[in-house]
Amino acid sequence: MRKTLAMAALTLSVLGLSAMSAAAEDTVKIGYIDPLSGGGASVGEVGLKTFQFLADELNAKGGIQGKKVEIVPLDNKTNPQESLVQAQKAIDAGIRFLTQGNGSAVASALSDFVTKYNERNPGKEVLYFNYAAIDPVLTNAKCSFWHFRWDASSDIKMEALTNYIKTVPSIKKVYLINQDYSFGESVRTAARAMLAAKRPDIKIVGDEKHPLLKITDFAPYIAKIKESGADTVITGNWGQDFALLLKAAADAGLKVNWYTYYAGGTGGPTAIKQANLDHQVFQITEGIANIDNPSSQEFEKAIRAKYDFSLFYPRAVNEMRMLAAAADKAKSIDPIKVADALEGMEFDVFDGGKGFMRKDDHQFFQPIYISSFGDRSEKEPFDEEHTGWGWKLVAKIDTPATVIPTTCKMERPN
Repeated sequence: MRKTLAMAALTLSVLGLSAMSAAAEDTVKIGYIDPLSGGGASVGEVGLKTFQFLADELNAKGGIQGKKVEIVPLDNKTNPQESLVQAQKAIDAGIRFLTQGNGSAVASALSDFVTKYNERNPGKEVLYFNYAAIDPVLTNAKCSFWHFRWDASSDIKMEALTNYIKTVPSIKKVYLINQDYSFGESVRTAARAMLAAKRPDIKIVGDEKHPLLKITDFAPYIAKIKESGADTVITGNWGQDFALLLKAAADAGLKVNWYTYYAGGTGGPTAIKQANLDHQVFQITEGIANIDNPSSQEFEKAIRAKYDFSLFYPRAVNEMRMLAAAADKAKSIDPIKVADALEGMEFDVFDGGKGFMRKDDHQFFQPIYISSFGDRSEKEPFDEEHTGWGWKLVAKIDTPATVIPTTCKMERPN
C-alpha cells in the first residue's frame, strides 16, 4: 500500500512539473523591474498597469508567436542592487525578457548584469528592454547588444528642447535643478553646453542637484530659485520629485516658465494646476494624448476607461508591439533571434509617423513633441488627472531631426 501511495504521489508530482513546464513553454514572461514601493512607487505602479494593459492587447490578438504574454512584477525599490537581485530571481524562474525604466543608475547596473550573465550562460540569453532610462551613456560608452532603448536619450531631448528655447527671446535667466544621479547629471551638463552654444546671452543663475526621491519639502530650493531672479527653470525631475517641487512653487507663488522631461508623470498635472501655471510648464516627450491621431486617441480612451490614468508611456506601446513584430519576423522567441530582428527595424510608432531601432547602438528614434500644459480648446479633447487642463502641442520634431551620433562600439555574440 505504501509503495502504491508513493508511486502515485511521484506520478502526480511528475505530472504537475510537466504541466508547469508546458505552461511555461506556452507563455512569454516579461519581468517588470521597477519601484512598487518607496518614493518611486507612484510611477512604478502606473508603468506596471500600462504593461499589463499592453499584454492584454497582445493576448487578444493571439499573443506572441501563439504564446500568452504575462507581465511579472518585480519590486526594485529604485535601488540598483535590489534590481540585480530581482533580475536574478526572474532568470531563475525562466524569464528571458526584462524591462525597466525608472532610474538610469538602475539601468546601467541591469545592462552590465545582463551582458555579463549572457557571456557566462550561452544558450540561456536574456534581453533587457529599457523604456525610460535615458542617460546617454547607455547607448554610447556602455552600449550592449543585449540592451534596447525605446525612449529618446536625454541628449536627444535636450537638443530638441534647446532648439526651441533659442527661439524664445524672453528667456534670459535659467535655473537648473536636477536629481543627483547619472541622469540628472546628464541633463544639467547637456543644458549648459547646448545653451552656451545656441543662446550665449542666456545666463545660468543656478545649478542645483538634490537627493533622488528623498526630499519631502522643496521650499528651500524654491526660495533659491526666487532669489536668483530666474525667469525659466529646466529640470529632469520625475515622480514625486517633480510633483513636490511644483507644490512648493505654488506655495511660494513662484511664477516662472518650466521646461521639463517628466511634468506629465503622476501628480505632475495636479501640481501644475494648483500652481496656476497656465501653459507655463513645457515638456518634451514622444507623444501626448491630444495629438490628432485616431488610433492613439482610441487607445487613450481605452486605457483611461480601465485605469483612470492617461498613457504616460507611448514608448512602452512601441516596445511591446515591436517585440511581437520581431518575434514574428524571427519566427521565434529566442532572445538572440529577437534581438537580430529588432536591429534596424522600422516601425509605425504609436502616435503616428515612422521610427527605427538603430543597429549601431540599439537606440530607437521617433518623432518627439514639445507641449505645454493648461487650459484646453476643442483641439485638446483629453484633460489630465481630472484637472480640466490638458497638454497642447507646441512643436513637433520629425524623426530625421532627432538623430544624433553615437560612440557605441557594439560587441555582438559570435
